[in-house]
Amino acid sequence: MFSTMMKAWFEAAQFGADSQSVIAMRLMKMASGGPGATTEAHRMVSEKVAAFAESQGVLMAALMKGTSIETAAVKAYAPYRRAVRANRRRLES
Repeated sequence: MFSTMMKAWFEAAQFGADSQSVIAMRLMKMASGGPGATTEAHRMVSEKVAAFAESQGVLMAALMKGTSIETAAVKAYAPYRRAVRANRRRLES
């Protein structure tokens, strides 16, 4: 039980740190201006919409299968986690 809770806390902390890192890197890119800034702004919005849509689909599918709300929430969180990690890797390189 304790290790599961610690894993969840660590994952939440990592997600928060990754999110803040992506926000900072995107702001720097957009502040620099130019076509790269416009592309990044469009990409940011389209990725958020896509992650939301995927998350809602996963959540509804899990709930319709009868899984618990906790399990469904974990599954619905996965698209956001993937998107943030992918963006952090992309923006760091």
